[in-house]
Amino acid sequence: MADNDALDDSTPRRRPWKWLAWPVLAAVLVYYPAGMAWVHRIDDDTDFAPPADSVREGASVAVATAIVLIEREVDVNRWTANDPFFMPTAALDNMPNYQQGIVAALSRFAIELTDQIGRTRGSSEVDADLERAAGLLKYSGTVWIFDLSTSWAPTASSEAQYRSAMRALKRYNERLAAGEAVFERRADNLLVTLDRIAADIGSSSAAIDRHVREFSGGLVDTRADDLFYGVKGRLYAYYLLLRDLAVDYRKVLDERQLAPAWELMLASFRTAAELDPWVIVNGAPDGQFLPSHLAVEGFYLLRARTQLREITNILLK
Repeated sequence: MADNDALDDSTPRRRPWKWLAWPVLAAVLVYYPAGMAWVHRIDDDTDFAPPADSVREGASVAVATAIVLIEREVDVNRWTANDPFFMPTAALDNMPNYQQGIVAALSRFAIELTDQIGRTRGSSEVDADLERAAGLLKYSGTVWIFDLSTSWAPTASSEAQYRSAMRALKRYNERLAAGEAVFERRADNLLVTLDRIAADIGSSSAAIDRHVREFSGGLVDTRADDLFYGVKGRLYAYYLLLRDLAVDYRKVLDERQLAPAWELMLASFRTAAELDPWVIVNGAPDGQFLPSHLAVEGFYLLRARTQLREITNILLK
């Protein structure tokens, strides 16, 4: 009897958790790739615009575009930059960087609306809705309902802040159409706005230059695609805004005969916004076999910036 007991004790016991491990592993291997593939989208449709019948007479077309662009990225395509680790989209990097680049450009535009376009003179009162939108669009795109770096308490998510900014811009555009808000369509306001946009993309150019000089030539560069898509999102949003600012400032463009120069500038922004290689390679700028996609993006960025400066020079005369 004792011998039987000893034999029983030496028999390996089955561990139920081992049987559970394989289904869990399989679920993870399917859950993350499938979820990422389902959500991932670099929406660079350069024909994207608000519905024609949605922009009332007297309202700003560029502001209307900013509104629908926020709505598209937050609610239609779904905001991904703040997804927590247990969601499959947390493993995405290109789409989150692209979306944050878009919001960065919209934030700059909202600041210019507040400081320049949406007020009569520098000493006039700031529009409350524009000021609110500009502040909200500065909010970090990576904040989920918890931000443990600042507090254990729930906080406003990035999406919530951007939706609030969208509603503020809607209120402004509705008041503008009703003649109750200001949108200065003077050449000097346009000039300052273009100067600020040129300075902003100049900063992106410096980031590209630094990365190419320090990291180009290697076979693996996991940060090159982050920078590429962040800049791409910024240039894409600026393309749409500048395209529609041409409608808002049609009189100024006609008076200064700027239409041909404006179209050339837009073409450079559009080319940069539509760059879409399958894999971002950060090869040496003078390499024989591996391309430098960052250098190509930087070329069109600088071309667009130069053309912006040419337009502002004409506006100065």
